[in-house]
Amino acid sequence: MGKRILVPVDGSDGAAHACEFAAEEFPDATLVLLHVINPAEAGYSAQASVPSFSEQWYEQQERTAEELFDKLDETVRAAGGGETEHALEVGRPTKTIVDYAGDNDIDHIVMGSHGRSGVSRILLGSVAEIVVRRATVPVTVVR
Repeated sequence: MGKRILVPVDGSDGAAHACEFAAEEFPDATLVLLHVINPAEAGYSAQASVPSFSEQWYEQQERTAEELFDKLDETVRAAGGGETEHALEVGRPTKTIVDYAGDNDIDHIVMGSHGRSGVSRILLGSVAEIVVRRATVPVTVVR
């Protein structure tokens, strides 16, 4: 069985660079593109109290993820990468990424960094940093 490389994707430039890097560095591996829907993001709008809002919000997140997967599949092919798989999970991104890697025979994680520094990094946290600390497989962070 070939290597399985987990690439968490969120629509950012950093995630696109991580896909390209993973495709170039691991051309024979299967790249598992993971998009995490964070339900906490739905709770911060005024519409969140409307009963149908959460279902509509989730469906929109699914559509956005599928469009993202299609776009990144093209990025991987253009970079000379091999097979891709798609995974869509719901949860807190850091925990979901680490858990997914542990539960799905992942050999390596390649992820982008938003490159925040200073106060914004302290206030917003760093998903990449937490994944590096908690993952049981090697993690490469691409900037």
